[in-house]
Amino acid sequence: MARWNKDKKVLDHEHTNFWKFDLKDVDQPNLQKDVFPYDQVCRIDFDHRIISINPAEDIFITDTTFRDGQQARPPYTVEQIVDLYTLMSRLGGPNGVIRQSEFFLYSAKDRDAVKRCQDLGFRYPEITGWIRASADDVPLVKQAGLKETGILTSVSDYHIFLKLGKTRRQALEDYLGIVRSILDAGIRPRCHFEDVTRGDIYGFCIPFAIELMKLREESGTDIKIRLCDTMGYGVTYPGAALPRSVDKMVRAFIEDAGVPGHLLEWHGHNDFHKAMINAATAWLYGCSAANTTLLGLGERTGNPPLEGLIIEYIGLKGETNGIDTTVITDIARYFEREIGIRIPANFPFIGADFNVTRAGVHVDGLIKCEEIYNIFDTTKILKRPIVPMVTDKSGKAGIAFWINAHLGLTGDNAVDKRHPGVSKIHKWITEQYEGGRMTSISNEELEKRVKKYLPELFMSDLEKIKFTAAQAAVSVVKKVIEHPDMKTMKPELQEPVMQQFIEENPSIQFAYVVDMNGRKTTRNITNIGDRAKFENYGIGTDQSDREWFIKPLQSGKIHVTEFYISKMTGALCITVSSPIMDEKDEMVGIFGVDIKFEDWVKRAEDIAEATQIALRGEYEAKSKSDHWL
Repeated sequence: MARWNKDKKVLDHEHTNFWKFDLKDVDQPNLQKDVFPYDQVCRIDFDHRIISINPAEDIFITDTTFRDGQQARPPYTVEQIVDLYTLMSRLGGPNGVIRQSEFFLYSAKDRDAVKRCQDLGFRYPEITGWIRASADDVPLVKQAGLKETGILTSVSDYHIFLKLGKTRRQALEDYLGIVRSILDAGIRPRCHFEDVTRGDIYGFCIPFAIELMKLREESGTDIKIRLCDTMGYGVTYPGAALPRSVDKMVRAFIEDAGVPGHLLEWHGHNDFHKAMINAATAWLYGCSAANTTLLGLGERTGNPPLEGLIIEYIGLKGETNGIDTTVITDIARYFEREIGIRIPANFPFIGADFNVTRAGVHVDGLIKCEEIYNIFDTTKILKRPIVPMVTDKSGKAGIAFWINAHLGLTGDNAVDKRHPGVSKIHKWITEQYEGGRMTSISNEELEKRVKKYLPELFMSDLEKIKFTAAQAAVSVVKKVIEHPDMKTMKPELQEPVMQQFIEENPSIQFAYVVDMNGRKTTRNITNIGDRAKFENYGIGTDQSDREWFIKPLQSGKIHVTEFYISKMTGALCITVSSPIMDEKDEMVGIFGVDIKFEDWVKRAEDIAEATQIALRGEYEAKSKSDHWL
């Protein structure tokens, strides 16, 4: 049958129940060893057929940061997931360029993250699930209130025969069974054709897709297909053959299986450095969705980086369609600051040096006109002003500019060109070029001199450790004080919350609450091994002269102390204290926790340094006390 296409003004073939391709059940797996010899680098074969570009009517991005993106790194915390999901929504904009985001559902933490993100009320990205091909997993999707879920449906003989131990017919029937279960639950299925670029395309993959399209017609519910280039085998060369050809793969599913382009999604991996180009090629040949992760973090070599495909989308569409590209920089900073990910300096769009050139002649060109060597207006598009590298032509102003840009110093914190340290750096640079140097001064060299001549701009390693520990403690303290029972100032309700908090955070040695007069109101909440040491520190103890009490009382903010030696345990500690606010947002008390800092420090010299700081603080305090003499 055929139907007139009013937009293209041609007669389009329409797939019906008279499908062309049937399942080819085989006794032995077809592992295609001529293309995939395990003892050699895999090969690319050509059938010399060239097909034309035929882009999807609507292209968009889907994301799997919270599924595939967590398979190659420690899992994100719930707070980090909520923050990243929020940033992702801002980046994709109101028109849903980032259409969906995929979540795990198996742990309580996974489900909490889904609920927290749902509560934000964002239209985009839509939250979807991921489950195994098991009917037992379907209730997880239903309970989470999701409208769509991915299903792992492996399609290569490597997986069907060698992993699952099934025949193609058995695998097909099992997959169709789970899809029917999902449809019966009122949920949209999305079948993940795992390892499709090693699959028998016309012997299994296309027949499977045809059966799914039949179910779509019967049920009246869309069924999506995700083409998973699980091992990164996909290629974009004209004339390359299936199963590795991305363009032929996409067209086969559209033309021979009758899958509409808006129900197709490309999911690639970067094992052969082709994740980005493969995703964009899938778009160009009719696949609407391309799957990504933030920073490209994912299984093994990762996936197409979301920030990269955003830029590619704008390039292909010729418009932003509501995208806020400046959020790319916000995401990169969040990963570095809050998650501790080190982004390589040369990483496109987000690396520290991505818009920096070091060749002397290039620097000269940038000074004259930055368009000569900058890919686009990085200040406007990414909030990343170009920073020409320092040479003998930079002068003191150029050095100060580099310092401020490199260290993110603004306003009153910015370094002035008249700073004595800048003059000393300028003198050293002049000597370098008088000695015959031709290249620009590297970031590492400049940073070394800035540390030498402007040391106040840098935190010590120990200070960084303390900062990390404090940040971690602050995040959990915030969660505790928001608990409804903590707001009551009723010890019998607060103490169980605090005890659970102690048990979940072994680096916390002691937790307590004081009232607005500084009087301790709760029992000693500590680990069983330390409980006896706090015997004399009972309810009613006056703490009104302590820094950790006074500072939050004055500022209304969380406070972190300097190092000290615990009088109870002898441990090296810091204290984090926070105001407790009632339901009327009135301060009613102070919640404090003592952190065993030694749990955070790995090097003996750092422990020694922190201990000396603590002892020095004790000495200074005693010297000011009336009891010292």
